[in-house]
Order: sequence, then C-alpha cells, then structure tokens
Amino acid sequence: MSTTSRREFLAQAASVTVVARALTHSATAADVPPVLSQPQPGPLVVSTWPFGKPSNEQALKILKEGGSPLDAVEQGIRLTESDLGNPSVGLGGIPNSEGIVQLDACIMSGPGHRAGSVAAVTGFQHPISIARRVMETTRHVMLVGEGAMRFASEHGFEKGPEVTEGQREAWKKWKAEQPKPTTGGARPPAPNHDTLALILLAPDGNIYGGCSTSGWGYKLPGRVGDSPIIGGGLYVDNEVGAAGATGIGENVMRFCGTFLFVELMRQGRHPQEACIEAIQRIAKLDPKGFDLSINFIALDKQGRYGAAGTGSGFQYAVASNTYSRVEQSPGLTAAPIGPVGGNQGK
Repeated sequence: MSTTSRREFLAQAASVTVVARALTHSATAADVPPVLSQPQPGPLVVSTWPFGKPSNEQALKILKEGGSPLDAVEQGIRLTESDLGNPSVGLGGIPNSEGIVQLDACIMSGPGHRAGSVAAVTGFQHPISIARRVMETTRHVMLVGEGAMRFASEHGFEKGPEVTEGQREAWKKWKAEQPKPTTGGARPPAPNHDTLALILLAPDGNIYGGCSTSGWGYKLPGRVGDSPIIGGGLYVDNEVGAAGATGIGENVMRFCGTFLFVELMRQGRHPQEACIEAIQRIAKLDPKGFDLSINFIALDKQGRYGAAGTGSGFQYAVASNTYSRVEQSPGLTAAPIGPVGGNQGK
C-alpha cells in the first residue's frame, strides 16, 4: 500500500471511529451527537463565546489587509479588550477583591514554538500586546505583576483606569455584602467570568493563538488563572493544532487542559472528539466530577474544529473567508455509555 493511500485509509478509519465514539456519548447538549466539522483550508479562526465573533472577523480583516497571522491574533483580541462593557476581558472586567482589575494574557506562534505571557497587570489596556512584546523582545516567556507593568510602561503601552466606574460601584455593593469576620457567615458567590481564547489556522497552514481575561471576579489580589499559562489556557503545536480554554481556571490548569487536547489530536482524534475525551478524563480524576465549569475550543492542521464544555456546554465563534457564525458546543454532565478513547467515566 502506498504512503498516500495508507494515509487516506487511516483518515477514513479515524473518521468512522470518531462518529462511532460520538454516537456512544450520552452527555451532549440535548443528547444529540455532535456534528463533526470537515477539513477546510485556512484561514480559520475559532474563539470562545459570542463576543469572540467580532474578534474573529477583525482577525480575518487584518489578514486580508496584508497583516501577519500574529497581527491578526493580536488585533482580534485587542478589539474585545477595548470593549469596556465586557466584564470578562480588558479593563471593563470585574475587579479583584480590593476593587482593582488585574489582567492576564498570552500569545503563541506555531512557527518557532514561541510564546509570551503576562499576568496580574493593572492599568494597561492591552495585555495581549504586552505578551507579544515579551515573546518578541525578551529571553523570557512570562512576566508578572510589577515587573510586567514596568516592562509595559518602558515600552509605551496604552494605559487606562484601574477599574471602570460601573464596576467600582458593583464592587462596593459586593464588598458591603461580605460577612464580618466575627459572624462566620459564608461569602456570597463570586460572579461568573469568561475568557477570550482565539486560535487561528493561517492560509499557509501555520497555527497561532492568543488568550486574554480579567480573571475570576473579586479574586484575591495576585491570583492568576489558566489564561496566561502555556498549556493551561492556550497551547499551540504547529505540527498538530491548537486549543484554548475558558471557565474556572483552577480546574483547567491542574490538568494542563489545552496541552492535553493537543496531545489527543496528535494521536489522531478529531478536535471535537479531543474536546469530549479530555473533559471526560478530567472529570474522572477530579472529585467534583463534571461540576467544573470548564470549556474548550480546538482546531487542527487539517482545518477541522470542535468545542465542548461541562454542564450545558457553551457558545463559541467560528469564521473563515466564507462564513462567520456562533455555534453551540456539546455539554457534558455525566459519563458516557461506552468508552471514549479508552476511558470509562466515573
């Protein structure tokens, strides 16, 4: 059998396996097996949440205007960071427990396997741009806190408010509701938060990605989640594909979530299958089972993509030169009927 025909045979067999595994999975949204995307040429952009749709479109616009794929990732994410009405990304985000917004971001380039990251950054509008500068001008991958802010100031990055007026008022209300130390009462739950993860298959077949967030609302000062962690909130492997995460970062970073997704794709999984299998593996190990509030997106070198999350799943955005849309991911709430990738659920 020739190399080409053997590859075609393996690809067909893998597709059949993916469909069979999807059909055995009983925990998708509305118990409907996920539709598996077909290969397509780049550009292909996938991002988390409906607010990622304009960022996808901005990334494609940058490419059409002659910008580099890294420009496309950066500018796409900057668009969302600039939206002060977004409580999850940028300086419009929910502040920490002391009333100050602390931002995290990272960026990766498939060619050269390069990465840059910043965490706990205060008062700068575009942490994604600072992360890119770290990647391109320093020997380091990650800068945090005062060091990251000093670096950003020295490089002339745009500054902004430590917190918007609307978020300051909401924080004051939250602070007033906190129990006094002597009462022993339980704290009111912190508000939910989201993350913009954006991954890109460029027209030349190379892969890039970025991630940006204001983090968990009313977090402890200095708390860093998965978003700026390479292999946590974002991972890019130019030979295989990329994955991004959103949700409760602690539940992603303890399992190196996006790195796990890419490794499953390396083993031949369709991105959709990788999303489902990885979440099942995490839920099998975690005492909370599927009660984790984690969501993932993934794409591979062939131009296939997928997403999945715990609970009811989540909405994510996909765009190419011919379409731009928001899709609903499968949601996982229980173990599958049969094995998925050899793993039994709890």
